[in-house]
Amino acid sequence: MGRITEKFEELKQRNEGALICFTTAGYPNLELTVPVLRVISRYADIIELGLPFSDPIADGPTIQASSQKALEEGMNTRLLFRIIREFRKESDKPLVVLSYYNPVFRFGLENFAKDLSRAGGDGLIVPDLPVEESRHLSSILQTVGLDLVLLAALTSDETRLRKICENSSGFVYLVSVLGVTGAREKVCEEVKELIGKIKKFSNLPVAVGFGISKPEHVEEILTWGADGVIVGSSLIDCMTRNLKSGRMLQTLENFICQLKEATKKKGVKAKELKRD
Repeated sequence: MGRITEKFEELKQRNEGALICFTTAGYPNLELTVPVLRVISRYADIIELGLPFSDPIADGPTIQASSQKALEEGMNTRLLFRIIREFRKESDKPLVVLSYYNPVFRFGLENFAKDLSRAGGDGLIVPDLPVEESRHLSSILQTVGLDLVLLAALTSDETRLRKICENSSGFVYLVSVLGVTGAREKVCEEVKELIGKIKKFSNLPVAVGFGISKPEHVEEILTWGADGVIVGSSLIDCMTRNLKSGRMLQTLENFICQLKEATKKKGVKAKELKRD
């Protein structure tokens, strides 16, 4: 059992949702990436570390800008593994890398898998890899003990959802919007129905991402039956707004703490239901 699965099992025992926090490797600069990961790890249950790419088709303006800044800083795949190794010296928190397929392919599928495993990664998310073409990479990752997390969308029909569930590992990443990443005011209620459909096909945890920007979103999604939430753009926004203030890391930590507290309300509601 890998660290991702162990973490979801641990949280399930506490009737608590998983907080998965995304940041871009190399943002706001190379020197601050490990300190940012350190801050995130204090309250997040799982870390999602993005490898910058020049054509991030699933990302909105916030993460696109952070990727461009990181690339200008000189961020690359080898530096990604170095950052993970440095982070692993002080934390065993589950960490999954998000990368588009091109950088993985250019590096070599086997080489990428081996180096990610050796660095201390736990899994990989490839947003532009369709389920129909995922088996080769999945089998390579499995040989080194890594999960391949696949994405489900609001437009996925039941046949496709079943395939995604059968081929994903670690958890299923449910995209909550039609479009790219970015903070939003409301969460689409169609997500609730889709969570139920996924759970019919698989025992894998379901984590909902894209557009989640406040504790109220976290609490609402968990009451719909999700096992976790993924927050990214609002964290990058928080860093960007506070970069020049000298309090960026502290402000980021306070925000993540609020998000994590919202995941604990799932347990409170579960206890209230049992009393009723």
